[in-house]
Amino acid sequence: MIIRAPVLHDIGAPLRIDEIEVDDPGAGEVRVRLTASGICHTCLHVMDGSLTGAPLPMVLGDEGAGVVESVGAGVSGLKPGDHVVISWAPSCGRCPACVAGRPVLCERQGAFGFMPDGTVRMHRGVSDVFHFGPSTYAPVIVVSESSAVRIRDDMPLDRAALIGCSIPTGVGAVIHTGGVTPGQSLAVFGCGGIGLNAIQGGRMVSASPIIAVDLDDRKLAVARTFGATHTVSAAISDVPGEIRKLLRRGVDCAVVAVGSLTAIERAWASLAPGGVCVVVGRVPTGSRISIDPDLLVAERRLTGSIYGSVRPSEDFPRLVDAYLDGHLLIDELITRRYALDDVNEAHRALAAGENLRGLMVF
Repeated sequence: MIIRAPVLHDIGAPLRIDEIEVDDPGAGEVRVRLTASGICHTCLHVMDGSLTGAPLPMVLGDEGAGVVESVGAGVSGLKPGDHVVISWAPSCGRCPACVAGRPVLCERQGAFGFMPDGTVRMHRGVSDVFHFGPSTYAPVIVVSESSAVRIRDDMPLDRAALIGCSIPTGVGAVIHTGGVTPGQSLAVFGCGGIGLNAIQGGRMVSASPIIAVDLDDRKLAVARTFGATHTVSAAISDVPGEIRKLLRRGVDCAVVAVGSLTAIERAWASLAPGGVCVVVGRVPTGSRISIDPDLLVAERRLTGSIYGSVRPSEDFPRLVDAYLDGHLLIDELITRRYALDDVNEAHRALAAGENLRGLMVF
């Protein structure tokens, strides 16, 4: 199948709309025609070179939703016509991580740019075009069966696209990685798309108080819509001190949803004894942080979170239910919709901080 898709050919250059060929699905794979794809900060980091190691040319995009068009041999859980949310973390179901219930850490996901079997499903002439995860910036994709999670048909697919990455990454960082329980306190550093979802993750489990920290007063105002009970400007010099004015012992969980070394260090300094600092935002390759190790003695923990520690096959349908039941906000996240040909404008707006979440609709 020949499609038009935005392709990254050079770091620091805009995406170029090319005609590329998409293979038929192989064994254990499905082909999906996408309805929409979120515009992701991680893709922006690949484009500007702060996330290194991407083989080029590459089709970006790591969150989307659509309809199954065809299935390969051995696929038993999906059929043409099924509505699916795309997961960027295929899982084998057999490695130690999968058996332990941590499929996002699957040891057989494949190298960056490739399908799990080490090959690609997109080509331009005789040249391969590499995958950024599922490459949801392309309107038609081939993914492993485990990367297409079936959802109920009454869920709007454009809204469902954000359940593919930004929503579970933020919500899961609080609920799964941070283990926040009702009545525990939460601070979220960075109120972009991931941070706002972390805030509403706190709201969904009745965390209290929920403190939003950001440089942008507009984002702090929006954070209250998603469940923040208090806001702190990151422009002040002593953010941990300001948080301790609200909570003398510090916060039970601090989520860092921005790629900032300062934010990580401030979040760590804000923790209560026994608290956990969950780092979600990516910092430039090779960065280092400085923390006071004496704080570890009181069982404070510093941990990373990938994909919100979710189990896509179970958690994506639950998030769909939460949206349709009115508990999860998605419409409020979408600042603007873009056509495929406007993908570079979407990334410009993302880099400028103009959008909570941009959505490319095919």
